[in-house]
Amino acid sequence: VQLQASGGGLVQAGGSLRLSCAASGFTFSSYGMGWFRQAPGKEQEFVSLISWNGRNTYYADSVKGRFTIARDSARNTVSLQMDTLTPEDTAVYYCAATRLTGEVLRNYDYDFWGQGTQVTVSS
Repeated sequence: VQLQASGGGLVQAGGSLRLSCAASGFTFSSYGMGWFRQAPGKEQEFVSLISWNGRNTYYADSVKGRFTIARDSARNTVSLQMDTLTPEDTAVYYCAATRLTGEVLRNYDYDFWGQGTQVTVSS
């Protein structure tokens, strides 16, 4: 099993980044795909989730209206489009896969994890 996150970087406040996560080694179409983040000195937090069939999406209140999650089952990838970034979005972002359905917010409910990609937003 492998989840390879990419797309992080340094961006100014108000800018955009698009994260991508390539999945392999498991039945991607059977798993909900989520993004979490962890800022320095803080606990890991839920960011967004897309259901196994792509019909349902969920967002943390802090990113709602600014971030958009999508999946491409033909390519086994999940993306996170991040717009109107603020310094508070600075964190390492992780993609993860869960077999559970519904609004899966807790990180321990996820089965597979990627290595993380750093997002830094300067003021």
